[in-house]
Amino acid sequence: MVMLALIPYLALSAALQPLTPIIAKDLHMSLQTLSLSSGLANAAYAAGTVLAVQLAQHLPQRRMLIVYATVLVIGSVLAAAAQDPAMYIVGHVLQGLCTSLLLISAVPPLAIGYPASKLHTTAMIMSLCIFGAVALGPAVGGLQAQSDAWRPLFWVIAAIALSALVLAVLTFDDAPPADPDSPRDLPALALAVAGCTAAFFGASELLTHPFLDVLTIVPLLVGLTLIVTLIVYQFRAKRPLLTIRAMLTSTMPVAGIVVALFAAAASVSATALTADALAGRYRPLHIGLLYLPEVAGAVITAYLLGILITKRAIHYLPLAGMGFLAAGIVVLRIDVPASQPATLVGSGLTGIGLGATVAPALFVAGFSLASASLQRVFAIVELMRAVAAFMIAPIFAHFAATVGGSLDAGTGIALLIGLGIAVGGAAIGVTIYALGGARPQTPNIERFVAGEAPAWYSPPLLARVRRGLTAAQPATDSAN
Repeated sequence: MVMLALIPYLALSAALQPLTPIIAKDLHMSLQTLSLSSGLANAAYAAGTVLAVQLAQHLPQRRMLIVYATVLVIGSVLAAAAQDPAMYIVGHVLQGLCTSLLLISAVPPLAIGYPASKLHTTAMIMSLCIFGAVALGPAVGGLQAQSDAWRPLFWVIAAIALSALVLAVLTFDDAPPADPDSPRDLPALALAVAGCTAAFFGASELLTHPFLDVLTIVPLLVGLTLIVTLIVYQFRAKRPLLTIRAMLTSTMPVAGIVVALFAAAASVSATALTADALAGRYRPLHIGLLYLPEVAGAVITAYLLGILITKRAIHYLPLAGMGFLAAGIVVLRIDVPASQPATLVGSGLTGIGLGATVAPALFVAGFSLASASLQRVFAIVELMRAVAAFMIAPIFAHFAATVGGSLDAGTGIALLIGLGIAVGGAAIGVTIYALGGARPQTPNIERFVAGEAPAWYSPPLLARVRRGLTAAQPATDSAN
């Protein structure tokens, strides 16, 4: 059920690039309006992470899961059957919103609601849902664009969403609200919705406006300011909706978040921009097939994550992933646009890099805190990851199109920036570990799933350089 709920929108987001001219022509939309629709859908996805946590505190969680799946079906049908821009935009925004609602509502209980022995399978499913679907998107979009149509793909998405709803009903097991006595944090919801909407609106306008145009730079800055304000507000709140303070004052969660965000940002230049550079040479299906090795990379890393999730080596997997991601960008940067062999090799390396980086880094962060807070931790991390991945994509695209005198030259410069982000993210993550005195440990999964304690000890952030703090690990964990 989780796979069928998460895959449609994530795959569709990656498949839309070759389909945009076809959709725009059929619905009499400008490319700018279509860019805005994607921006608003991504904003709904990002803000939905916070809304999901708030609703889970006060409403029966499994019943809400059925509501989310139902609305996902409605949104998918609206988008597939759209007769005008408004109908398409509403449907696509509902798809983005409900995907994040389902993600935050279903995945954390999936991780801790089953015996520890099932965590291998859970980790593999999560990785394949999020990254396998995104990796498959270009090939699916290219195949659909080859037939000069877009609705069949959207109807397939609607059918998958309906299957998710059916499974949600058949596997229904009622669950009470997480914390009915918790406050209703309307300021947090307002900051999340307003911040994401403004930031993604500004980014979407880059298709037809300069970066420093009032219509782009002002919403971008206002939106990012509101998102930062949300984080600060939750950090200082006495009863926060999101687990910010515990996460941002501990070494391993901060390192994991940094690596995940940098990897999400760097991967944008490796895939979307290089595909744009190839658009003048090959047909959409041909381009999609050139990026199919990303799917193999996602499958390989999902399998590795399942093996290493209970081992000390899980700490090293994100660092290795950043190395693969950087290597993939280097291969794609050798010549722009890249040759077919280089694209196949580069896409395979970036697929391994992204799959080995983000999901393992999120588990490293989650294992460092109590399992009871996993849903709230996952929500804020996914909010920041969505901003890093979805919002930076149009910024990079605008940069590549306006810098260097040509698309190829601009793409080459953007790839160098992506390479710097990948290398810098790995270096920062290692530095945070060193300054905190953290060391790789074997996770105590049984203790974590039982809610008794975190899976391992994570020292305070910057413990080695902050007076009065020690990075020494408690004796009870020394055997790890």
